[in-house]
Amino acid sequence: MKRKDFIKWTGLAVLSPLAVLESCKPKADKAAAAVAVTTYTCPMHPQIVQNKMGTCPVCGMDLVVFDKNNKEASLTLSKEQQLLANVTTVVIGAGSMDNITRLNGRLVVNPSNTVYVSSRVAGRIESLSVKETGALVQKGQLLYRIYAEQLLALQKEYRLAVAQAKQFPADRRFQEIEAAARKKLLLYGQTPAQVTQLISTEQDNPYVYYYAPATGVVAELTVSEGQYVAEGSPILKLEDYGQLWVEADLYPGEASTISKGQTVQVVIAGNEAEKYAMKVEFLEPALQAGTQLLTVRGTIKNTNRQFQPGMPVQVLLNKGSVSDLLQLPLAAVIRDGQSAHVWVQSAAEKFEPREVKIGLENAEMVTILEGLDEGEKVVISGAYLLYSEYILKKGKHPIHS
Repeated sequence: MKRKDFIKWTGLAVLSPLAVLESCKPKADKAAAAVAVTTYTCPMHPQIVQNKMGTCPVCGMDLVVFDKNNKEASLTLSKEQQLLANVTTVVIGAGSMDNITRLNGRLVVNPSNTVYVSSRVAGRIESLSVKETGALVQKGQLLYRIYAEQLLALQKEYRLAVAQAKQFPADRRFQEIEAAARKKLLLYGQTPAQVTQLISTEQDNPYVYYYAPATGVVAELTVSEGQYVAEGSPILKLEDYGQLWVEADLYPGEASTISKGQTVQVVIAGNEAEKYAMKVEFLEPALQAGTQLLTVRGTIKNTNRQFQPGMPVQVLLNKGSVSDLLQLPLAAVIRDGQSAHVWVQSAAEKFEPREVKIGLENAEMVTILEGLDEGEKVVISGAYLLYSEYILKKGKHPIHS
């Protein structure tokens, strides 16, 4: 019996270490597997992913561990990495800001400066001095010459009336006929000088000359040389671009913030460095067809004709100013449809995302109502790079995880 007990305990003593070794194998294998799947990436080029340490083939920086399981809500960038990423910060502070609403608009031709030229007589266009649209025409410049058979008949009638009046100077009836014939020529568009020349030369001239009634640009040309036109037929349209309308779109809820006679600033696309003063001349009383917008209109000078109708503009509607609010450049705030956040430098090489509530904003700055304290360092350049790198490295949104 003692022999059997001895064999039993001897067997257990031999097998126990083996069992312990076997139980340790899975843990060792898991640890080895974890080491095997560790990957590395470049802080500046997260598309570079390798399963071993090394340098980035793009920028030459040392690769870092690619760990999406890191729960720390921050990013660490060395000074060299910050320089390469162009990450700059500013200490947030309070200040004043103009409360400006920007209205989208456009430049439009002022119809009061548009002149339509039509034929006052029927005939054939003998010659055109202006043959293409876009040409600049000066007031008094010859536009076209038209052959009019009716003018020829009126000239003959007048010369005959003049001859009869001279032959019978005492007959009042012939004097009245001569005066009526002369008036017909004047009403037909002949000048007194042309009528006088007709008598002195005794030669009929069946051509009617038309001159530009105003300075402008030919916007439409509806005839060509040799074409027959009826009385009243349109010939061309002249538009003066020396003054242009500015028409801007306004929502009905904003109508109370603007009034007729108010002076606003206009910024024209391509010339954003300069602002032009404009007085509001018209507020549309009804909504535009098919929209929920009203039209605001004013006039600006275009003396050098550097602006063209159709150019987009912005009308700056100043609603006053506010003060003692925290401000940041617009580029510092990231808006992704869910929230707005900024990146705060909490240490020399550490950056944390911070959700903020924004208030008023203009073309350059935005006010911060909640989420930041005066004196904190906020990233103003490179914020979108930090946002993208956080998502790539952590696999989640900086704010909404």
